[in-house]
Amino acid sequence: MAGKYGVLREEGYTERAVFIIDRDGIIRYIDIHDIDQQPSNEVLYQILRDIDPEAASHFKEPEPAEITLPHGGIVMYCTAWCPDCKRARAWLKEHNMPYTEVDITTTPGAARQVEAWAGGNHTTPTFDIDGRIIVDFDEDQLHEILKDRPGWVE
Repeated sequence: MAGKYGVLREEGYTERAVFIIDRDGIIRYIDIHDIDQQPSNEVLYQILRDIDPEAASHFKEPEPAEITLPHGGIVMYCTAWCPDCKRARAWLKEHNMPYTEVDITTTPGAARQVEAWAGGNHTTPTFDIDGRIIVDFDEDQLHEILKDRPGWVE
């Protein structure tokens, strides 16, 4: 399909490509991002509401009052597919640092929280370490914050 839609790269993979196709098979929206970027779900929901309000009614997020995100310790906001998230998981394991992982694609409100911290972007991984926010995988900054924690392995 990626080849048919013109988004297949020579290397055999695509950038992140979103195509919204209406019930008549007409492409109504195209958005192509770098593979490490994720489009805002709210933008996609708005496009769906504009094209097909009935179908879009199935994509409602809970009200903010219903959302409880973890706090305390090391919380890593990530996605399953992000290469930097994979590197961050390995880095934390290598240094014996336990953490809580929050997938921003499946946890209600998590993407919105990352957007607030990352200037409107879905930048992953984003870390909340006892209230201190680190946007993106910055080994030096993480090392500086975590090196004195119990269990740290150099």
